[in-house]
Amino acid sequence: MDIITTILTVLVSMAFAAAVAFLIMGAYSGFFERFIAEVREESAGGSAQTAVVVLQKIGVYNRRIMWPGYEEKMRKNLIKAGDVPYKPEDVLAMQEVGFVAGFTIGLLLMNALKFNLLWGLVFAGVGLFYPLIWVNDKIARRHLLISRALPFNLDLLTLSVEAGLDFVGALATVVEKGKTGPLRDELQLVLKQLKMGKTREEALKSMIARVDLPALTQFVTALIQADKMGTSLGKILRIQSTQLRIERTHRAEKLANEAPVKMLLPLTLCIFPTVFMVLFGPIVFAFMYGNVIR
Repeated sequence: MDIITTILTVLVSMAFAAAVAFLIMGAYSGFFERFIAEVREESAGGSAQTAVVVLQKIGVYNRRIMWPGYEEKMRKNLIKAGDVPYKPEDVLAMQEVGFVAGFTIGLLLMNALKFNLLWGLVFAGVGLFYPLIWVNDKIARRHLLISRALPFNLDLLTLSVEAGLDFVGALATVVEKGKTGPLRDELQLVLKQLKMGKTREEALKSMIARVDLPALTQFVTALIQADKMGTSLGKILRIQSTQLRIERTHRAEKLANEAPVKMLLPLTLCIFPTVFMVLFGPIVFAFMYGNVIR
């Protein structure tokens, strides 16, 4: 208990020191007044908008303490995640808020359950890393949507090129006729960059860097190589389309083969015990209490 008391004392002291520092800052520079006024001014859209504005305001102060490696990696992840209205400093603010909230909830819960208060650090760790998990989940979902939309868009691009359109015209057809989603948004951005004067290689490499999906990277790399070597674009697209279908079939077969293994644990823990109870429960009951019933 001495260790727990020491930790709690240190945390309370740090919180008290931070509170005093903020009070002094507010007294001399009107920090709190400006902060609350800015939040009220920018958060007219409700509580969700207010939370976003508060995180962004905290993120402004995180720029001074954020290390370059974290900022660069988080910026790339946010670009890969797509439509996320946050910056690296905002994600750091989420981690800070999550750590404080998780630690507070953990202390209250552990105290109510009469457990060791050090378990509150587990809740603090969950709150600290949950924003990172959320960002990675957004990336995984976006990659899944792009993977599912890629075969259709690639077939449409192939048909457009074989019909006589150049690459820009075929890409415009895909953007116009393609399904709404992140892949269409990326192709639309590539089309805009081509119209602004970028070369095909530069625009496609920018898309590779933004998405960072192996299937899309392989397809785009083949297009860049075909452009450099002067190979027929329609032939390359047809080969890539066929290869993509084969890979999709193999992936489906792999997932189908993994299904029995994934079902084993739920069957063992949930279904089999219930079946055994229904089948052997009456027999065991009759064997143990048969004499009592008679």
